[in-house]
Amino acid sequence: VQLHASGGGLVQAGGSLRLSCAASKSGFSINAMGWYRQAPGKQRELVALITGGGTTNYADYVQGRFTIARDNAKNTVCLQMNSLKVEDTAVYYCVAASSTTDYWGPGTEVTVSS
Repeated sequence: VQLHASGGGLVQAGGSLRLSCAASKSGFSINAMGWYRQAPGKQRELVALITGGGTTNYADYVQGRFTIARDNAKNTVCLQMNSLKVEDTAVYYCVAASSTTDYWGPGTEVTVSS
């Protein structure tokens, strides 16, 4: 499975960005899809996940500001990020989890300026 993410960029605090990720199909069944992020000097952390059935899991620090959505037929996942804060600045990584393996995209950079 290969993941291709897009939508990162530079935005002012309070603004919005939308990240998209598409997973290529190669005969593997994808369970959860979602996003992690890694800020400079920090560990990678969960942002949001969504299962094939639509169950979502958000980190507390994005709850109410970010929305994750998924198109199972297209194997795509999107992350709508509103009310962005400077502390949301990070490289965002798309992840797709099968029953045995997690697949990671190359990351897309999000920079929020004050």
